[in-house]
Amino acid sequence: MSYSVDINCDMGESFGTYVMGRDEEILDYVTSANIACGFHAGDPSTMRKTVKLALEKNVGLGVHPGLQDLAGFGRRTMNISPKEAYELVVYQIGALNAFVQAEGSQLQHVKPHGALFNMAAKDAGLSEAVAEAVYDVNPGLILFGLSGSELVKAGRAAGLKTANEVFSDRTYQNDGSLTSRQDSNALITDAEKAIQQVVRMVRESKVTSVQGEDISIRADTICIHGDGVHALEFAQNISSTLKEAGIEINKIGNIL
Repeated sequence: MSYSVDINCDMGESFGTYVMGRDEEILDYVTSANIACGFHAGDPSTMRKTVKLALEKNVGLGVHPGLQDLAGFGRRTMNISPKEAYELVVYQIGALNAFVQAEGSQLQHVKPHGALFNMAAKDAGLSEAVAEAVYDVNPGLILFGLSGSELVKAGRAAGLKTANEVFSDRTYQNDGSLTSRQDSNALITDAEKAIQQVVRMVRESKVTSVQGEDISIRADTICIHGDGVHALEFAQNISSTLKEAGIEINKIGNIL
């Protein structure tokens, strides 16, 4: 049996003319980039530079729309309506798409950021609004959502291609949700453990929850975070380990 998976990374989450962190180097090991659009992070200069870098590396371009919360990096839950969710997603797709079109290219996907991602994973009304926003702007875009979540269901119902996303460095609950970042066991800091979790999710469609239960999970795309101290090394290791396990790494647009 053959296995294929996309590796995505959140990028452009800095400010100014130069992209901070290890974005340029990490782009050598991922196939899709989720680019911040100015609401939770990023600005026009950073958006443009990140788009250019991703195109140079032949990495799929994605919109990373977040809540309008720079101080909280888009990770604080906000009480927004489906109408507001629709509008902020449309706005941010439009902003990044302008830079992508200016470079003569096309967007591949949309992946909500932080709290918006987690809220839409469980809230059917918000997930439907996000999916509707993506479809209304461009029905050819792929919608990323937490594996098995309301967002993935809403995307399919709206007529979009959807990608079930799994996380290399996050722990899971029995219901398939991510452990809250407020909990001490939310993050997997052992790189080897994180990589083995990913390999199992791709090959066996299983992950062990923090409660010790094996739960079913579908892995179309793997999220790695590019802002950690050892982010580049982790990206290198996960890429090489997946290949050694016989798993092909490819753009999500070439998999679905």
